[in-house]
Amino acid sequence: MADKKEKKNDKFAVIKLAGAQIKLQEGNQYEVRKLKGEKGDKIVITDVLLIVDGEDVKIGTPNVEGAKVTLEITSQKKGEKIKVFKYKAKSRYRRTYGHRPQITRVLVKKIS
Repeated sequence: MADKKEKKNDKFAVIKLAGAQIKLQEGNQYEVRKLKGEKGDKIVITDVLLIVDGEDVKIGTPNVEGAKVTLEITSQKKGEKIKVFKYKAKSRYRRTYGHRPQITRVLVKKIS
């Protein structure tokens, strides 16, 4: 049996997008809150908080200088239904409602 060392993709970035901080790796898809745009649109994010490439770590204060992440919108859809239940003890108050949040699926094209 030959010893094969798999090359792990240790390159990742932490960005600020749609009010949240997200850890991204190249080639992966992620679901985020709704972004403006349609399927196939490219988005360039410059709010990069951290970039790690193996042993090389760049930490921003608050953003990394000259860093950007390129995303491509792969779909716009509605997420799973979220149910909300309000309840107050001893007063017979109960309310149930829910909604389906709008989400955008993005593909990470390039971290630079």
